Amino acid sequence: MLGLGVDRLQADINRLLTSLFHQGVLDEQFLQLQQLQDETSPTFVYDVINIYFDESEKLLRSLRLLLMDREFSDYKKIGLHLNQLVGSSSSIGARRVRTVCVAFRSASELNNRPGCLRGLEVVEHEYHYLKNMMHELFQLEQQRLLAAGVRYPM
Repeated sequence: MLGLGVDRLQADINRLLTSLFHQGVLDEQFLQLQQLQDETSPTFVYDVINIYFDESEKLLRSLRLLLMDREFSDYKKIGLHLNQLVGSSSSIGARRVRTVCVAFRSASELNNRPGCLRGLEVVEHEYHYLKNMMHELFQLEQQRLLAAGVRYPM
């Protein structure tokens, strides 16, 4: 009976991941990240993704503060923050976040304030969607491991 629960949860995990790849939310870099996880570092993916979320929150907050300043004119600073966000999103396989950051960066290169405000809105939307999906994925993974009798410190 224990195996059926584990199998069902693994199938749920696989369906969620398939959906995220199909939607373009994740790319093959996420699979490479998963391959780095093993018995000696069972929370590796969880830890890396959480670092990404912590750092991304800071970058998004900085971008919002910059754009809320009516006197703002340093679009290069926006570009630097976006370069960081593009790089870290690429490293975890967050394809859609990376893609919308590139579009946002184009608006910043044109010193296009309305385009930047819209770009920030889209990036925040994609970021929160990714964060919610990763939260769901990690909950399923934790349930699967608990059902298999493995203690998983998340």
